[in-house]
Amino acid sequence: MDLVVNKVDLHCEANNSAHRTNDISKQRLIVRRGQSFLLTLRLPRPFNPASDTLLITAETGLQASESLGTRSVFSFPNSKTGKAAWGAELDPNSVLLAGSVTLAVTPPADAPVGQYSLFVKTKEGEPNGASVGSLLMLFNPWCKDDWVYLGVEEERQEYVMKEQSIIYRGSENYISSLGWDLGQFEEDMVEICLKLLDVNPKCLRDASQDYSARCNPIYVSRVVSAMINCNDDRGVLMGNWSNSFAGGVSPTQWNGSVDILRRWRKFDCNPVKYGQCWVYAGVMCTVLRCLGIPCRIVTNFQSAHDTDGSLTVDEFYGDYGVLEKEGRDSVWNFHVWVEAWMKRPDLSDDSVYDGWQVLDPTPQEKSSGVYCCGPTPVKAILLGHTNVLYDAPFVFAEVNADLVTWLVARDGSKKRIYSDTGSVGQNISTKSVGSDKRQNITDNYKYREGSKDERDSFNRAVSGGLKLKKEDKEAGEPTETPAGTPNAPTTRPTPALTTGNTISNTNGTSNGSVAPGAVEMKVLVEDKPLSGADIRLKLVVRSLSGAPCSLLLHINVQAMKYTGTPASQVQTEEKQLQLAPGQELTVPILIPFSVYGEHMLENNSLMVSALATDQKNPKNVYLTEMKIIPKDPILTITSVGPAQQYRELMAEVVFMNPLDEALTDCTITVTGSGVLESSLEARLALLLPGHRVRVQVPLKPYRSGQKKLVANFNCNSFRNIKASCNVNVAPYNHFGYSFGRLA
Repeated sequence: MDLVVNKVDLHCEANNSAHRTNDISKQRLIVRRGQSFLLTLRLPRPFNPASDTLLITAETGLQASESLGTRSVFSFPNSKTGKAAWGAELDPNSVLLAGSVTLAVTPPADAPVGQYSLFVKTKEGEPNGASVGSLLMLFNPWCKDDWVYLGVEEERQEYVMKEQSIIYRGSENYISSLGWDLGQFEEDMVEICLKLLDVNPKCLRDASQDYSARCNPIYVSRVVSAMINCNDDRGVLMGNWSNSFAGGVSPTQWNGSVDILRRWRKFDCNPVKYGQCWVYAGVMCTVLRCLGIPCRIVTNFQSAHDTDGSLTVDEFYGDYGVLEKEGRDSVWNFHVWVEAWMKRPDLSDDSVYDGWQVLDPTPQEKSSGVYCCGPTPVKAILLGHTNVLYDAPFVFAEVNADLVTWLVARDGSKKRIYSDTGSVGQNISTKSVGSDKRQNITDNYKYREGSKDERDSFNRAVSGGLKLKKEDKEAGEPTETPAGTPNAPTTRPTPALTTGNTISNTNGTSNGSVAPGAVEMKVLVEDKPLSGADIRLKLVVRSLSGAPCSLLLHINVQAMKYTGTPASQVQTEEKQLQLAPGQELTVPILIPFSVYGEHMLENNSLMVSALATDQKNPKNVYLTEMKIIPKDPILTITSVGPAQQYRELMAEVVFMNPLDEALTDCTITVTGSGVLESSLEARLALLLPGHRVRVQVPLKPYRSGQKKLVANFNCNSFRNIKASCNVNVAPYNHFGYSFGRLA
C-alpha cells in the first residue's frame, strides 16, 4: 500500500503553550524558531523507519529557495542539514504500528520569521507532496542561538510577554507617566505585523530577498522603524506637530497601539492620522514584541534634534525677551524611542555592541535615504563610537549636544550669550522590570558630565565623524583630535558668557547660575502649578554690584510644543527696575487660567522668560527662564471586584470639574487588551462646576495575567487627561473561582 498522509494534527494548543504563543491563538500554530514543535501524521498503514521515508518541505515567501533559506526539505529518518535546515526526530508518543508518526520538528534558530507552508511526501507519493498545514514563525528570546536571546526570564516576561507599558513624558524635572496598551497578543496583531513587513518597499522591490532577510532581527527592526511612519511608504502613522488635527485623531488622545494598527489594516494600509513621538514608539514596541524581539520604550528628556551633526543646538531670544522661531535645530522637552535587544555580529567579532539598540520610528532625519533610525547600539553611544551602523552620530547628539543661546537684535544681528554643556540628555527613563516604577538609564548612554570617561567619549565621537561649528572651535571646544593623543583636552571648556548673563531652565526652581556681572535673576514658583488654576510665580532680581543700576525688564510667557518650539504668545509685561547696590527685589508674575488655558489645549508647557537690559550699559543683558508644565486635574479609574478570566466585573472612571464654569463635549474612552476586546467610549454633553461624572465600564477578561486599563478624558477646556490601573486576572478555574488580586 502506498504511504500517504490521511490526517495531520498540528497540536496547536500544546505547541503554542510550549512556545509561549497561546495568548495569541490556540487554533493556529504559532512557533518560535530554534525550538521544536510536535507534528502528528496519520498513515494508512504501519510506518517502518528501516524502509519508509517522510520528506517534509517548509517554505515561506514568494519563490522560496533553499539557497536563500526560505525553503527547507528535510526527512525522517535521516534529516538533512544545511543552510536554514530544519530537523525532525521521532517523538516517544508515536505508535508506528498503528500508522501514527509524531515528529518533534525543529526549525533553525536563524530561520526567517513569517508564514510557512508545510508539505509532506514519500518516495511513492506525488512529486510536490501534500499540504499538511501552515504555521507562523517568530523570533525566540528563549533560544540561545537566536540573535534576540535574552538570558533573564523576568526580563523576557517584561520585554516580550507584557502587553502593557508606561511611557514617560513632561520635562526633566516634572516627569509624568502615561499607561500604554500594547496589545501585541490580540489575535489579529500578528497578521497586521506580517502585513506591515509585506508592504514595505524592500519587499515590493524584491520579495524573495526581503523574505530571506527576515532571518535577521537587525534587518527586520530597521524595516519596522521605517514602516511605523508613512513618510516614504505605506507606513502606519502620519505625523502632525501642528495644533490642528482635522480629519484624524490628536496624538494625545490615543491610549494604545491596537486601535491604530487595526485602522491601518482596515483602510488598506493608508496611514492613520495622527502620531507624535510617543505614539510612534508605542506602536513600534507592539510590533517588535509581537514578532518576538525584546524591546522597551525609552524617554530622553531635554532631547536634542541636531540637524547638521554639529553637536550644538541653537536657541534664539529677541532683545525684547521672546523666544524666537529660527533654524531647524531644537531641544525637545522629551523624545521617545524604542530599545530592542539583539546581537550585533555585523559590527564586531566580539560582543561589545550586543544588547540594547536604539530604534526611532519618528520621522526626524533620513537614514540612507529613508526616514528611519537605528538599530544603534547603546554601548556605542556611551563610548562615543559614532562610526558604527546605524545613525550613531544623530543619537549621540540627542543625548550629548550643547545648547547655545543667542540674543537677536532688532537689526537681525546675533550675539552669543550662553552655552550649556550639560542640560541635554536628562533622566533617560523606561519602565522597570516587573513593576510600574520608573528606571533611570541615563548612565547607559553617557558618563557623568565632566568626568574623564565623558571627555574621552566626546573626543571619540568627534573623531568618528561628528563635526563642530566654527564658533565652537574658536571658543575652545575639542576639534577632531583622536582621544588619547597628547593634545586631546580632558575637560570641556564653557564658551565665554556675556557679562551678567543668568540662565535657568528647570521646572519649579531656577538654577540661578551667575556669570561674571552685576545682576542675578531667578524665577521661583509660589504654588504648584495646576491646570485649571491661576499660576503664581515670582522673579527675584538681585544686585551683585557696588553701583546702582537701571534695568529694562521684559517678562514673557509663551505656550510651547513639546518639541521645544514656541506655539503662541500668552502674555507679556514690561517694567523698569531701579536696583541699589546689593538690593534684592521681587517681581510677582501672575498667569491666569483664563489667559493660558486655551493655549495649552494642544501644547505641552509654558516658557516663562525674563530678559533685563542695563539701560546705562546696553551690552549687559541678563536672561532667566523657566519651563512650567501645569499638572492635569485628577482622573481616576479603578476595577471593582475580583478579576477572573471569562467572568464579568466592572471598572469605574471618575472625573470632577475643577473650574467655576461648565465643561462641554466631555468624552471618556477606556482601553485594555485582554480585558476589553475594543475601546469603549462614553459621552457627556455638560459637566457643571464642581460636579463629578462617574462612568461604569463592564469588563469580561479573556486573558489571564496582569492587565492594564487606560482611560482618557477630553472636553472643551482640557485635552486628553489620562489615568490607568492594573488588573490581575486569575486564570479560569473549571472547579470554582480563583480570584486575582486587584493592583
